[in-house]
Amino acid sequence: MLATITLRKPAEAEEVARLILQSHAEARIFAFTGDLGAGKTTLIKALCKVLGVADHTSSPSFAIVNEYRTGTGDPLYHFDLYRLKAAEELEGIGFDEYLDSGNYCFIEWPELAEAHLPEEALHVRIAVAGNGVRTIELSRGE
Repeated sequence: MLATITLRKPAEAEEVARLILQSHAEARIFAFTGDLGAGKTTLIKALCKVLGVADHTSSPSFAIVNEYRTGTGDPLYHFDLYRLKAAEELEGIGFDEYLDSGNYCFIEWPELAEAHLPEEALHVRIAVAGNGVRTIELSRGE
């Protein structure tokens, strides 16, 4: 475990995103896990905002991957693998090429893609307490 961050309310998501990006500046591949409604998409939207993405961001539930441009003009990829049934489907979308691009890759529901994720991928686990407070655990290579 690298760090644990507490997110008390959605308004703090941008501050948490900034902290994650600053403390893991080398990270480009982020794997987000947590129950439905835990806040994966909310945190990814905040990360995109901190990175200067001007486009409207949303979960790519049906498209599987959305591409945005950061403030520096670099592509950023947001994946939602929830609907995929088999790891072989990742080949059809060129998943490994995205990971190898050196650009930011934010992956929701990465369980199917675990074998494809490099050891240096930053795993972001979000758990929700009964009072709505989110606990965000950061780790590598799991």
